[in-house]
Amino acid sequence: MLKFVLFSLLMVFSVQSWVAVQSLLIVASFFFGLFYVSDFFLSHVGLGLGVDSVGYILILLSFWIVTLLVLGSNKILEVKNHSSLFLLVNVALLVSLVLTFSSQDYLLFYICFETSLIPTLVLILGWGYQPERLQAGVYMLFYTLFGSLPLLVSLISLYKSGGTLVFGLVPLVSGSGIVPFIWYICSIFAFFVKLPMFMVHLWLPKAHVEAPVAGSMILAGVLLKLGGYGLMRVCPVFVGVSMSWSWVWVSLGVVGGSIVSVMCLRQTDIKALIAYSSVAHMGLVLCGFMLFSWWGLSGAVAVMVGHGLCSSGLFCLANMVYERLGSRSLMISKGLMNFMPSMALWWFLLSAGNMAAPPTINLLGEISLIMSVMSWCKLSILSIAALSFFSAAYSLYMFSMSQHGKFFSSLFSCCSGQVREYLVLMLHWLPLNIMILKGGILIVPC
Repeated sequence: MLKFVLFSLLMVFSVQSWVAVQSLLIVASFFFGLFYVSDFFLSHVGLGLGVDSVGYILILLSFWIVTLLVLGSNKILEVKNHSSLFLLVNVALLVSLVLTFSSQDYLLFYICFETSLIPTLVLILGWGYQPERLQAGVYMLFYTLFGSLPLLVSLISLYKSGGTLVFGLVPLVSGSGIVPFIWYICSIFAFFVKLPMFMVHLWLPKAHVEAPVAGSMILAGVLLKLGGYGLMRVCPVFVGVSMSWSWVWVSLGVVGGSIVSVMCLRQTDIKALIAYSSVAHMGLVLCGFMLFSWWGLSGAVAVMVGHGLCSSGLFCLANMVYERLGSRSLMISKGLMNFMPSMALWWFLLSAGNMAAPPTINLLGEISLIMSVMSWCKLSILSIAALSFFSAAYSLYMFSMSQHGKFFSSLFSCCSGQVREYLVLMLHWLPLNIMILKGGILIVPC
């Protein structure tokens, strides 16, 4: 099987066929989607790999988003901007993500987790738009490395104390002293940066604004989920320490999410607004993972998948506007409904998904998360109410500012949309709303 996959990739890249890669990714997504059964768990595949239900849904999301970003990046093919290298980087990123979500060993997980940084950096530096992409790449690199090196030391210490790094076999770290606490912080800080948690989130808006559409889609769609997935794998080892400090992370999640939601209302750059909204959504996900409740974990997984599809679709829409107007400013891209009327429907549908309107799976996940946080502390209802209100406010602000008003005076004509673009948006929106009919695949088994 591995030989067949390698042969297919070599054949594809040798003929530099964009259509062949698209077709291969679509077929892979379809066949991987057929593998789902209830209580899915595939262990001992070999080389320390295995997939449970959460890993499965995130691998399927990775396949789906990479397929859609190749479909949405047709401009690179049209201008002949190193299209074969672009495909190779994206497939390498997909392989690293699949290995990360299917690792059953902490060291292999760490290696694949860090490997995904390299193709992302190449995407931002190689196909970004402005010269500031160098600064954005450095921000992302050093934020991630600053959090990741303590994680490596922590994993080596875990191996020294327990003799194994296999999931489920690592002995639990207990105690309430300063050493277990430092060990705990070193282990989870890398995932806070990747999530990203409020106060270590500054790299994300910079990376999103300077990245090409493919970089933004994969960042919002899958790479932010690495942080949540890592927390789900590592926190049970430090369950004693983590439960005594959960109030800190829940407070940072809901209060930080509320603050970032207010910041969204000040943004004039469409991509910056969508990027800050990702930080607000991930704040609630952080609460779900840190409460160690079934409602919290299931809701966090549902919001991660829903946010991946919704936010990726919004970045795709923002890129379509940028390709036509040459600007991402909400001051310039006003009145889009006048000359792109059919796109206004997609702006509305994805903006509604971003505010967790029914019937999206964002609604399912946020209800679960709100129930878990409120059952933990009733005082948190104030921050959650602010977070939910401002989530709707900035989504409506983005929609009304971009679609209504008087359009830019120097704009004379514009293509309303191509069939390929409508297909990409439909493939974002359809799973986002259809998956609520089969919400069981997003529920974490007890």
